[in-house]
Amino acid sequence: MRKSTIKDVAARAQVSLKTVSRVINDETGVHARTRERVRKAIAELAYQPDPSARSLRSAQSYAIGLLYDNPNPYYVIAMQNGVLSVCRETGYGLQIHPCDATSPTLANEIVQLVANARLAGIVLAPPMSENQALVEILAAHGIRLVRIVSAAKDPQDGSACIYVDDRDAAYAITEHLIQLGHQRIGFLWGGKSHGSSWERYNGYADALADYGIALDDALVVEGDYSFDDGFRGARKLLALAQRPTAIFGSNDEIAAGVLAAARAGGLNVPYDLSIAGFEDSPFSKQSWPALTTAKQATEDIGRLAARRLLADIREQALSVQANTGINPELVVRGSTAPPRPNS
Repeated sequence: MRKSTIKDVAARAQVSLKTVSRVINDETGVHARTRERVRKAIAELAYQPDPSARSLRSAQSYAIGLLYDNPNPYYVIAMQNGVLSVCRETGYGLQIHPCDATSPTLANEIVQLVANARLAGIVLAPPMSENQALVEILAAHGIRLVRIVSAAKDPQDGSACIYVDDRDAAYAITEHLIQLGHQRIGFLWGGKSHGSSWERYNGYADALADYGIALDDALVVEGDYSFDDGFRGARKLLALAQRPTAIFGSNDEIAAGVLAAARAGGLNVPYDLSIAGFEDSPFSKQSWPALTTAKQATEDIGRLAARRLLADIREQALSVQANTGINPELVVRGSTAPPRPNS
């Protein structure tokens, strides 16, 4: 089947090639009804502009980057899908680049990547997005970027971002467990280089304090956002003389590891042990029992970040735009229940 061209779109929409080009590039000066007619023709013909060809024809780049360092594949895939969906809508290319957030040459690597790939801007995922020194270096090199950060409110630090209120959602998860009757609630950290880990821990600790439950350091285990660390952390907690009746994993990967450890120990989830995660990954719905978690809508976060970046690139905002906040919501499923009496 022949691939549709810009001429096919112009013919279908009954407009000039220049008008189609203006709509694709989201330029002004096109009537709303005409713009809608062109977009309809693009959709019907499944037309996709070639970002590299567009970049070669002009000084403007039509590609952006998504940079990440995260051991959780569900997070990376969802973020990628969100950013990619906006790129497809707008005719931009996407370069996905894994990074080592601890590399001493990270800033230079990103500057070189942006220059060599001719990227118009980048979406910066945690933990790099929360490295203020890195952000300042990239800004000094004129690199347009949008950060994804964990914060209860807009950081208002002069940098474009999508901020996620992890603390409030973690508080809600812990409160849910407390209201079920749990007093000994374990907490498994994600990587401490991620701001989200600290925010989720703070939500857990604040909920305990508000309900008059003393924070027991023996119930808090450090680790990373991974299944293996969830399994190891759960085994450590379940070996305690007074083991927890509930465990809150900082993400669903960790919670999956807890679920595996509980089964290996012959425990009935949720009656012997309640388990909660965070992020609402596909696994959280597919596990048995399904995991209580916080719906983070990572794909939506990716879409919001990409739209903000492209708006900044096109300089559509005549004034400084307010940053967008996301509030993950508690999702109660079968992995949590009241503790057994006298447990």
